[in-house]
Amino acid sequence: MNKKIEKKLEEIAKEELFIETLETRYSDGLDFHDVSVWGVKKALELAFELGKQEGQKEKVK
Repeated sequence: MNKKIEKKLEEIAKEELFIETLETRYSDGLDFHDVSVWGVKKALELAFELGKQEGQKEKVK
């Protein structure tokens, strides 16, 4: 996965799930989060849309 997509996924995690980073920090308190189902749903929808957009960019090339 390229850095641009990783950055966008991290933005989704921050905005929708209130997770500061997607990096593994080897600490249960930092790596496991309580999140709402509606937050997970919204994050998945945004990630799906991001994937569709990136797929369209690939077709244009």
